[in-house]
Amino acid sequence: MKHQDYDIIVVGGGHAGVEAVLAAARMGRSVALVTQRIIGIGVMSCNPAIGGIGKGHIVREIDALDGIMGRAADEAAIQYRLLNRSKGPATQGPRAQADRDLYRNAIRMAVARSDVSVIEADVVDLDVRPGEVAGVILRDGAVIRSRCVVLTTGTFLNGVIHMGKESRSAGRVGDVASIALARRISDLGLPLGRLKTGTPPRLAGRTIDWRALEAQPADDAPEFLSFATERAQCRQVSCGIAHTNPATHDVIRENLDKTVSYGASPSGVGPRYCPSIEDKVVRFADKSSHQVFLEPEGLSTDLVYPNGISTSLPADVQLEYVRTMDGLSRAEIVQPGYAIEYDYVDPRALDRTLGVKSLPGLYLAGQINGTTGYEEAAGQGLLAGLNAACRCMEDDPVILERFQSYIGVMVDDLVTKGVTEPYRMFTSRAEYRLELRADNADQRLTPLGLDRGCVGSERKVSFERKMSRLGTAMAIASDIRLTPGQAAEMGISVTRDGVRRNLIDLAPHATGGFASLAGQFVQFEGVEPSILAQIDRESVYRPYLERQAKDAERLRRDEGVALPSSLDYEAMPGLSNELRVKLGKIRPSTLGQAGRVEGMTPAALTLVLLHARQAERV
Repeated sequence: MKHQDYDIIVVGGGHAGVEAVLAAARMGRSVALVTQRIIGIGVMSCNPAIGGIGKGHIVREIDALDGIMGRAADEAAIQYRLLNRSKGPATQGPRAQADRDLYRNAIRMAVARSDVSVIEADVVDLDVRPGEVAGVILRDGAVIRSRCVVLTTGTFLNGVIHMGKESRSAGRVGDVASIALARRISDLGLPLGRLKTGTPPRLAGRTIDWRALEAQPADDAPEFLSFATERAQCRQVSCGIAHTNPATHDVIRENLDKTVSYGASPSGVGPRYCPSIEDKVVRFADKSSHQVFLEPEGLSTDLVYPNGISTSLPADVQLEYVRTMDGLSRAEIVQPGYAIEYDYVDPRALDRTLGVKSLPGLYLAGQINGTTGYEEAAGQGLLAGLNAACRCMEDDPVILERFQSYIGVMVDDLVTKGVTEPYRMFTSRAEYRLELRADNADQRLTPLGLDRGCVGSERKVSFERKMSRLGTAMAIASDIRLTPGQAAEMGISVTRDGVRRNLIDLAPHATGGFASLAGQFVQFEGVEPSILAQIDRESVYRPYLERQAKDAERLRRDEGVALPSSLDYEAMPGLSNELRVKLGKIRPSTLGQAGRVEGMTPAALTLVLLHARQAERV
C-alpha cells in the first residue's frame, strides 16, 4: 500500500502516542499514527484508573495544554476520589476509577475528530538518512516518510510475558512484540536496558462476596480530572477492600519456585513502588496482611481488577491464593495475571525536548524511556508531540522547567539521572510542589499553550473567563482591609499591631477559610464557589510561595546559562573521572541541569561554568 508523506509519524497508539499525535495536530502539522491494531488505541492495559498522588498533577497539566487524558477520564469516571484529602492542596491528587470501554471510546473519538491519519501496520525499521531520521519502514516494506518520528512503543520492544515457568514473546496479552524495531534501535547505538512490570488476575465480580468486604465509596463532591468538566457523567460506584492474610502468604511462599521471578530470574528490574505480591511477601516478611483494592472495570462488565496482587505465578496458584482472602473464597479468575519484561532506552540519551541527541528528528515517549504509568507516558507524549511540531515549524522547542510543572520535573529527572527502575511520579520529587499544585495547573501552563498554539479556541475562552473572574475576586479581596480589632469582631485572631490586613492575608486565620470570610461581604455575592476555593488555596500558601519564588528565580538564572554542546569534559582538569564520564554522557544543556548530575560538587560546577564562558569567548 502506498502511503503519503507526513510532517510527523507517531508509532504506538497508547497513552503517550495519542497525546503526541493530538498535540502535533493541534499545532497544525500533518500527522500519522501507526499502530499494530486500531482497536488497541486508548486501551488501559493495566489498572482501570487515571490520576492519583503526583499522577493527578500530571493529568491536570496535560489538560491545561488541551490534551485529552483528563477529559476522557471524566467521560469514563465511575468513581472519583481525591487522595490525601486530609493533607494540604499541594499533595492532594485527583483520581478517577474509569470504565475501560468508555475511556477507550472517548480516546478513539478524539483521534477520529482530529486531523490525524491512522495506519494499522507494524513498524519494523526507521528510515535514517545522513544525520537525521526520515520516516519509518513497515513490515510489508512500505516506507512512510516524515520530518520527525515519535516512538511510543510501551512494553513492546522485545517484550516477553512470564507466567509461572512459561515465557513467550508478546507486547502484552494478545499483541505481538516489536523485535525487529528493538534490534534497529540497538543498531543505532542507543543504550538499552531491561525493565519489567506486572498485572494481577482479573476476577468475575459475581463470584465475589461484596458483603464481606470493606466498601470504598466515591467522594460526595467529585474532583474532576479536566478543568473543562462541570459534572459527573457516569453513575458512581463503590470499590471493595480485601486483605491478604498469613494463609495467602504461605501459598505464595510455597510456590515461589514456580515463577521465573524467583527461579531463573528475568533480567528486567521491576517497579519498587508497585511491587508484585511475590515481592511484597518476600521483602516485607514481617507484614501479615496487605490491602487489595477491588476495582470494577466498568458499568457494563462483570470484570474486577484486584489492585495490589500483580503476579507472575502459575494460574492455578493465583486462584489458590486469591481464594484464601475473606470475600474471595469462591472467586473465579477470568484472566490470569502475568509479568512482562521489555527493552527501554536509557533516557540520558535524550535532551529535554525528549529528542534523541544523536539522531535529530527522533523523539521517544513513555515506557520506552523507563517510566511506568499512564499519566507519566501521556505527559511525555504531549511534550514529544509539541517538540516534533516545533521542529517541523523551525520554531524554538518547548522546554518545561522543574519550577513550572511536574512534567518538567519528570523529564529533567529522566534525562539527567536516568533510571534504575521504572520511574513513577511522586509529589516529593518536586522541589517547588507548593506552587505545582493540581488546582493551578491551568494558570501555570495554559498561557504557554496559548502562546505556542496548542490550545484550542474553546479552551482559550473558558480559561480567559475563569482568569477574569479570579482576577476580579482577588482584587476585591486585596482591597478590603481590616484592622486587628475588626478582624477580632469577625472571630479572626491576629496580632494586635494596628496593621490593616486584606482578606487574602486573613483567610488562613479564619474558621472555614476564605469562603466563610467572603460570605460576610456583599461584594462577593454571585462569585462561584470554585473561585472562592482557589483564592483560599492561594492564601494558605502565599507566604511560602513568596520564599519559594526566590529559590525558583535562582534556578531560572542557572537554567539560563547555556552550556555549549561542544564542551570537552574529558579535557577539564579538576573534574573527577566519574564526573567526566557522567557529564560526557548526559551533556547537560544548562548549568542548572549540570548541577543536578549525581555527584556534582559546587567546585566542579564552578569549573564547568568557567570553561563554558571561555568557550563563548572563542
